Amino acid sequence: MKRIFAIVITSLLFSSLAFCLEVDRSELQSISENTTIEFISYTGPHKKIDSAASIKGIGSSMGKVISADREKQAKTGNANKYSVIHAIDPSESGKLDADIIILGADAGVDHINNLRRIISGYLSSAYGYSEEDADTLAVFITVYNAVYRGKLSNAGKKYKKIVLDNVTEANFGLSVNYKDWPGHSEIIIPVYDAANGGLSSVDTSVISDSKVVNSMKEDDDRNVESRKNMVDIKERESDTASENAKNAQKEAVAEQKTADAEKKNAESAQKEADQAQKDADQAQQKADEAQQKADENPDDKDAQSEAEKAQAEADAAAKKADEAQAEADEAQQKADEAQERADQAKDEAQEKQALADKKQSEAQSERKEIAKDQQEIQKIEAEQADMPTDYGIVLFDEKEMLSRLVRYNSETGEVLKNSPVTSLRGRFVYKAGDNYIAIAGENSKNGAIKLVLISPETMEITSESDKTVAAESVLVEDASEYYCVIDQDGSYYIGKFGQDLSFKVMSQITVKAATPITLGSTTISVTDASGALKILDKSDLSDISSGK
Repeated sequence: MKRIFAIVITSLLFSSLAFCLEVDRSELQSISENTTIEFISYTGPHKKIDSAASIKGIGSSMGKVISADREKQAKTGNANKYSVIHAIDPSESGKLDADIIILGADAGVDHINNLRRIISGYLSSAYGYSEEDADTLAVFITVYNAVYRGKLSNAGKKYKKIVLDNVTEANFGLSVNYKDWPGHSEIIIPVYDAANGGLSSVDTSVISDSKVVNSMKEDDDRNVESRKNMVDIKERESDTASENAKNAQKEAVAEQKTADAEKKNAESAQKEADQAQKDADQAQQKADEAQQKADENPDDKDAQSEAEKAQAEADAAAKKADEAQAEADEAQQKADEAQERADQAKDEAQEKQALADKKQSEAQSERKEIAKDQQEIQKIEAEQADMPTDYGIVLFDEKEMLSRLVRYNSETGEVLKNSPVTSLRGRFVYKAGDNYIAIAGENSKNGAIKLVLISPETMEITSESDKTVAAESVLVEDASEYYCVIDQDGSYYIGKFGQDLSFKVMSQITVKAATPITLGSTTISVTDASGALKILDKSDLSDISSGK
């Protein structure tokens, strides 16, 4: 991805010789004005290279813990390195749950591709995503987190309280610079359906909103392949949601039939209860009349007997009415519950269909945009094929004095392609056969400094030297041989290499790490470890200084 930054223009042209002609600022003015988004990863040599499988394993091991009970809040992992907070709260509706991947202070990941591997491994393990789908989601998740880095106020409108309680304004999201990742990253994965897992576990609409997609379009290839894969995911989401909607609709129809039947039962029961109550009222009226007659004729035993009999019948009728009403109330409760289930089934069917329609609409819209971008890419590639181009190096990190290779239009200064290698040292590169040779790398937790070959086609490192090079070393070319300072356990020596990075010979004397290397016809002059001038034979780098 492209990143917002101002490039310090110090570009050096080079051909077979590394003549250091600085590119005119006006020619490359477009670079400094081109404010774009780019992930800055460490792309130099490494002390140790872990396999893709082992890197994915970091994420999958955490995902296994979460998958055991996806409906329950959980924390897992090593807080100093990599950990996950499964922020789930079923009691709050209307907002999103989230998984929060936290990069601790000792996290060693230094390339966006490896970070994506960790996220992909997690998604596959936690929710059952296929590797291909998980890889696609991981790309969008990292871009989403970079776009919304530090924008916690916006998140409050979208995420549940449990999510907001586990993030901070300073660390929310993902920095575009790998140096800021350890101890300062809270990578948010919006969760749509944690309970069921599968295709719609992650809210794909959120991680592929217009801001995210627009930033992805800024890459040279417009991230077409990743966007195509996301469209495919959404179309499958739509198909699945549509099928679920059909099944839910069938269930809703069945539930409504049950509700209608229960409603009829309730209506019938209420009619019976009403009739029973009417009979009870009539019986009580007769009892009241009989009692009145008995009261008027206290000596009439028959009147007294009729009054008692009428009241007994009235009491029986009242009891029957009460029982009938109780049955009617129970029937009505069943009818209400059945109707509630039917309404819920209808709502669920509508929700699933709405999801299907939404995903399909998004997929169709994005397919059109992708088609336009592909046409634009073809047009640009055709235009660039006829452009006069050259290569230069641009100062990328002024503090560390690191540069990167660029290919640009030699007439306008427009940068056509940036190398992903942003750790070129010494501001010198040379043509070496079909490649370019340079010193690259950093002395970091995982990084190392070595001689590298860079392909002018891909602008990526194709090979690196076995020997470690001093951070302060210069690189000097002599025909097809190259001299630099080798770092051997903190002691420094002059080393000679072939243009294929083959190591030829090393000096016996130690030198200053930043020694100049001055070429003579058969000798080179350097500064030794004590600060004295030394003359070395080119052929074997032996010390031929007078008075040695």
